[in-house]
Amino acid sequence: MLQIGELKQTKAYQEAYKKGFKEGFREGFREGFREARIQTKLDMIPKLRKLDWNAEEIAEFLELNLDIIRQHF
Repeated sequence: MLQIGELKQTKAYQEAYKKGFKEGFREGFREGFREARIQTKLDMIPKLRKLDWNAEEIAEFLELNLDIIRQHF
């Protein structure tokens, strides 16, 4: 039976590890980017309120759920 050290040296393990790392990195990057975009949109709410926009207008403009907008009003 292979020991963990020996297993890590196999080509199959190295390829699987590399593939898993790439997929995990991509997913983490996408999630971080999505969260940053949402935060940027949330940061715009007070500015749009100063322009007398209502919650419905802001939700439509920012393409966010109206409930999310109302939480930040």
